[in-house]
Amino acid sequence: METEIKNDDVDSSQESHVEKKEKSDTKLLVVNKEVVVPGQVLAEGMDYLPSHGTYRQKNKIIANRLGLVTLEGKVIKTIPMNGRYLPKKYDVIIGRVIDILMSGWRLDINSAYSAVLNVKEAGNMRYGSKSDLTKVYRLGDFIFCKITNVTSQNLVDVSSQGQGFRRLYGGRVIYVGTHKVPRIIGKKGSMVNMIKQATGCKVVVGQNGVVWIQSEDPKAEILTVRTIKIIEQESHISGLTDRVKSFLEKETGKSLEIATDEHEHEHEDEGRGN
Repeated sequence: METEIKNDDVDSSQESHVEKKEKSDTKLLVVNKEVVVPGQVLAEGMDYLPSHGTYRQKNKIIANRLGLVTLEGKVIKTIPMNGRYLPKKYDVIIGRVIDILMSGWRLDINSAYSAVLNVKEAGNMRYGSKSDLTKVYRLGDFIFCKITNVTSQNLVDVSSQGQGFRRLYGGRVIYVGTHKVPRIIGKKGSMVNMIKQATGCKVVVGQNGVVWIQSEDPKAEILTVRTIKIIEQESHISGLTDRVKSFLEKETGKSLEIATDEHEHEHEDEGRGN
């Protein structure tokens, strides 16, 4: 007995076969927070979408920089592990005076580009005059300020006007990877506040990767530096907040509390990798 096969059935069977093949060809070749290098294939197939730090080549998603893989649903991106700061308007940063101009100061902002603080944007001109700008800021001074403008030619203007912006006296300055700054600060400042609570240090974190630490106790400053370095080195490992808390409690003998927002935020990040 012969069975009649309709064309519709054949077409449907072929389409089903193609769909199954495409699905089977989809492969995720990395795990969340894995370190990858430029040119490394992260996924194959069309199920995943490329984002920052990645690109598609035919049916493959490839990394275009050294960084950490971040998976957000079907979206794949990489977070750079190195590279100098790229200035952005409204960022709050720490700059170092490297030159005194006719109408202001030039600052090193840990970037390929320097910034200019104009006299009109200096928050404490009442302490000096335009004829003697060294009475306001001197060579080598560190200034906590904000970026007010970045031109298409990467000319950067900053201002030290506003609450909290000022010259940073004494203390010590360290440099961290700019892409680690959000982890050092924590959600709503929770991580840096925990460090301040434990060590008693004043800590100012610039979004350009410059961190100022000041205390009357040199040991407290050293502990703060060690803590920040731990965060910088282990920011891609799950459970960071708990590890930092345990480290500080052991070193100081204090009982610390983790801000609920920070704890929930970290576990959300961990969950995205599962």
